[in-house]
Amino acid sequence: MQLFKIFISAFLINNVVLMRFLALCPFIGMSTDVNKSIGMGLAVTFVTVLATCVTYPIYTFILEPLGLVFLQILVFILVIAALVQLVEFYLKKTAPALYGSMGIYLALITTNCAILAVTFDAISNDYSFIEAIVFAVGVALGFLLSLVILAGIRDRLRSSEVPAFLKGTPILFVTAALLSMAFTGFSGLVK
Repeated sequence: MQLFKIFISAFLINNVVLMRFLALCPFIGMSTDVNKSIGMGLAVTFVTVLATCVTYPIYTFILEPLGLVFLQILVFILVIAALVQLVEFYLKKTAPALYGSMGIYLALITTNCAILAVTFDAISNDYSFIEAIVFAVGVALGFLLSLVILAGIRDRLRSSEVPAFLKGTPILFVTAALLSMAFTGFSGLVK
């Protein structure tokens, strides 16, 4: 039951984009198309889960026992950068169209603050290794959900009558704000 609470909390209640306002750049930039959103969300999910799998033991068995906790940010960023390179190579070989459509946003996964936040939160919340992985999966799938929802709404907005003063970026920000407000309704879901 504890793992379910951790997952639901990370996925809906404390959604990394809509409630914590992290990773807004790819949220806005990659939500123009549902397929791009799914591709970006899956890439971020892969990197987030792998980064947690790698950084948790590094922190627990190397940095903390040796008193090198001050190197945490540097080590975690290096691990995330290496994992993003793996994803980039993989997508370039297996899905060149998706690789091309992601453009600069694929490289920006390296500096995605949500991934770094997950690795820090897993440690600061005193999660066990399994709990940290469940937390990472929940956060990453919450990111994917946010992207897909906004992409779907943006698709509908293209065929809707939007007042001239709200067309483009203003309606996008209003939509994102309303989506964020809607997610506050999940706040009482798990105690």
